[in-house]
Amino acid sequence: MTRDDKVRIGKQLEKLKVDVIEAGFAAASPGDFDAIRAVAEAVHDSTVCSLARANENDIRRAGEAVAPAKRKRIHTFIATSPIHMKLKLRMSEDQVLESAVRAVKLAREYTDDVEFSAEDAVRSETDFLCRIFEATIAAGARTINVPDTVGYSIPERWGHLFRTLLERIPNADKAIWSTHCHNDLGMAVANSLAAVMNGARQVECTINGLGERAGNASLEEIVMAVRTRADLFTCRTGIDATQIVPASKLVSTITGYPVQPNKAVVGANAFAHESGIHQDGVLKHRETYEIMRAEDVGWGANRLTLGKLSGRNAFKSRLSELGIALASEEALNAAFAKFKELADKKREIFDEDLQALVSDESVTPEHERFKLVSLVAHSETGEQPFARVVMADAGREMRAEARGAGPVDAAFQAVEDLVHSGTDLLLYSVNNITSGTDSQGEVTVRLAKDGRIVNGMGADTDIVVASVKAYLSALNKMGGKAERMNPQYGDETAAP
Repeated sequence: MTRDDKVRIGKQLEKLKVDVIEAGFAAASPGDFDAIRAVAEAVHDSTVCSLARANENDIRRAGEAVAPAKRKRIHTFIATSPIHMKLKLRMSEDQVLESAVRAVKLAREYTDDVEFSAEDAVRSETDFLCRIFEATIAAGARTINVPDTVGYSIPERWGHLFRTLLERIPNADKAIWSTHCHNDLGMAVANSLAAVMNGARQVECTINGLGERAGNASLEEIVMAVRTRADLFTCRTGIDATQIVPASKLVSTITGYPVQPNKAVVGANAFAHESGIHQDGVLKHRETYEIMRAEDVGWGANRLTLGKLSGRNAFKSRLSELGIALASEEALNAAFAKFKELADKKREIFDEDLQALVSDESVTPEHERFKLVSLVAHSETGEQPFARVVMADAGREMRAEARGAGPVDAAFQAVEDLVHSGTDLLLYSVNNITSGTDSQGEVTVRLAKDGRIVNGMGADTDIVVASVKAYLSALNKMGGKAERMNPQYGDETAAP
């Protein structure tokens, strides 16, 4: 994600009423630092947090990044498992404990809200966890996070660990206990809920379950489990559940990762009933087969909004309602022109269409070197597909024809014949934005060159046009100033 992507998501998370937004890792790159600072400036109701390893440089960068936030937090961590301490850190238990305490005290110079994590707690010795958590609480950590960094635990064991830590650590009541679970064995949500039932009062989770490897615990599933099973959970969340689906769609659009149809809560089929027996039961009484209402999590809220006769003020007002703020009047005019063009092709325009319309804000007009002028693509059974592309390079028109395995491949080949970018195509993803054959297709293209990776997005009712738009969008980012946030944390360690 770019800085602007993170700000858009940060504002949506604020509408969702999440307690803490961990906006990035300030020391990872100048781009990450700038993005965290931008989120800190844009978000007012949620706490904005930066991740930091237990070293002085990371913590000072984190403190500087979150400085503008109304509510700010530094989340510092160090590995505590024997395998990590011996093979990665090459440190003894005493050295790790000393580093952790020093990191918490340094973080307290920037904010009273400090969180400490014992990376790979799942494979750590319980006795050492008790020592390091007691010491970091005494040093001023307000939140203690226990991560299953590798997705190794099962609910019974994870719940037991929390119960043990809270019983054995003398000052355990001085901190909020947090769980952070990865989904390698498909139990991140179950483990997180087991921790909650045994004293955890913060869950670290992600929209759509995104995350390293198999992902992290899914926010939407945790929130709705606690809410739906209030008979079992003696706690609640402050989440505005009606913002869950809008948040899911925004994250999917920006990252280019579509949500699988049968994904709990936010999947397209999550509230669909195909079986005749189920349909009959739901028609007679909804609760025969539904334990949640679709509208409670935001389904159905994205109503028909605008049409071809809608004016500029109505368009601007609807964007505002969706939490979309364009950078300038010029950007608004450009988006409105795209809206009018879409309205001529598509009779019904939904909120999802508007989200896609402005999804590529990170390439501003002054950085838009390449632009599609026209495209002809031909595909015929028994014949090799070809494409003819006319594009502008800083205003100068160029054209090329190429053949390929399909019309999209041919179009990309034609573009490359003109630009010779030298990039590698890492991802090509297509997703329909709404239902119906006149739906816009949303395409994500991921390109890499010299260690730099960028995403480009394009949307159009013609999927080949959308593909070329996405490809050019990525090329513009590759050559412009839109820096991708680096998810890697160096060789020394990985985020919990």
